[in-house]
Amino acid sequence: MKDAPIGLLVGWLAVALASAPFAAHAHKLRERGAPVAVADTPLTVTPSRDWNRLDVRLGKNTEHWTVDGEQLNDVTFFAAITPGQPLVRERSKKREPLPKFTTATLLVEVPELLETTWRTYKRSGSFQMTGIEPGGFLGADGVHFTYEFVDQDELPRRGEARAAIIAGKLYMISFEAPRLHYFAAGIEDFRKLADSARLP
Repeated sequence: MKDAPIGLLVGWLAVALASAPFAAHAHKLRERGAPVAVADTPLTVTPSRDWNRLDVRLGKNTEHWTVDGEQLNDVTFFAAITPGQPLVRERSKKREPLPKFTTATLLVEVPELLETTWRTYKRSGSFQMTGIEPGGFLGADGVHFTYEFVDQDELPRRGEARAAIIAGKLYMISFEAPRLHYFAAGIEDFRKLADSARLP
């Protein structure tokens, strides 16, 4: 398999992941050029291409978008996370407690908040931050960061995120995709989507 052409490997990957039982969720089209509110909050984005919004939600203030299926490219919005709230819904507060966003959380601590959340929620034993730098988001001072991890499907993935704390609430958007082909293929569409994010 390691000597197979890249096109064959990408095709095999798409078929394997698309046929997985967790890959199929109902969706709603988010059309190119049409502003849309995210996660029932005032946060809006204007996609530069068509996306599919998945009905599955990780938590009260989250929303998932994809192009080819959530295991191939996944944008997650965390909108207006309030103090005392985890990024995603806890499966078990006793057995698998998740870290919370608090009034004391600093912007530079947000990447670690996502990392700790994913290590527990996605049961990722391998997670590494590859870059953290200041950067604007939603017209405010923010943080941009990149990371790599291995999910339960044991497939190496790359991620990129932007976050800002505005009026005491956390706003973040992340993009994750398999390191092979899909991350590079989708990252510019994600960056345009993040650039379009607005608050009233």
